[in-house]
Amino acid sequence: MNNKIKIIFSIIFLLFTVQNNFSQVKLAQSGMKFLSLDGDARSAAMGGAVASVEGNSASQYYNPSSVARQTSEFDISLTNTLWIADINYIHAALTYAPANGLYGVFGLTFENVDYGAFDHTIIGPDGGSLDIGIYKPSAIAAGVSYARALSDKFSVGGDVRYIYQNFGDGLIVGGTYDDYETQKIDLDVFSFDFGVLYKTGFKSLNLGMSVRNFSQEIKYFEENFQLPLTFTLGLSMNLLDIWDVSNDKHSIILAVDAEHPRDNVELLRIGGEYTLYKTLSIRGGYITNSDIAKLSAGLGFVVEDGGSKFGFDYSYFPADYFSDVHKIAVKMSL
Repeated sequence: MNNKIKIIFSIIFLLFTVQNNFSQVKLAQSGMKFLSLDGDARSAAMGGAVASVEGNSASQYYNPSSVARQTSEFDISLTNTLWIADINYIHAALTYAPANGLYGVFGLTFENVDYGAFDHTIIGPDGGSLDIGIYKPSAIAAGVSYARALSDKFSVGGDVRYIYQNFGDGLIVGGTYDDYETQKIDLDVFSFDFGVLYKTGFKSLNLGMSVRNFSQEIKYFEENFQLPLTFTLGLSMNLLDIWDVSNDKHSIILAVDAEHPRDNVELLRIGGEYTLYKTLSIRGGYITNSDIAKLSAGLGFVVEDGGSKFGFDYSYFPADYFSDVHKIAVKMSL
């Protein structure tokens, strides 16, 4: 047991070392940044430190392998995020485990971004401008996933997503304000996520790894860019397992993720969740090197009725320089 504890602390030390010693300044090197937003209120409340935490269908957004041991036949999650600058996000996720997971777990995800309405102006030959109405940029991402537990300790998962972003119609002015052509400005691409989760055998200690938003380069007029590719390594554990406290009464999950994004400095995510009688959960998180907010908090509530579960999650973090961010989710398992 002492050797296993030493291994745990060695891994934690490694995560801190990677985050502190290998950080690089590499800002603004990707597009479609909406793919980096948390797609689940529980995960957001825990600072996004969930690469090694088994969860519900929304966990597909973080590590596709984390749903491989789903015990219900269906799991559904709907999340609404009131983001900064009045941007609104909707995330929906569904997982299906036929024959008690004998054939693995199949999943669907959908994400929609509403950026709001903007004044649309054009520039004429004389250098003036004319207001011609409004335009509404938008973005969507839809994916399919598959996860499977290869053994009692090792799980794998992956997904493929179609991503589309519409910037509205661009207008090319000719000789007069009444002489212009319309050019649709949009982009689309396929992306891939991969993940593994390993149960170490020491109590409930899990190790997780994920690679998200892997894709080809995208060309936008004369510029090329890539999606926000992110590599994450994490570990988590129910700390009360050390003292053999029953999960039916209390659990305290501590999770730590080291995140290596393509377009930002390395991050260390730390999250915690206390759950009472598998019903009420209180959560908190902290993110290093975050340029929007470092602290997060939230709560969750689950009720069970005849084998089905219904739940509600809420997360909050005070965004620097912007209005506070709220995330609300409803979930059910059938």
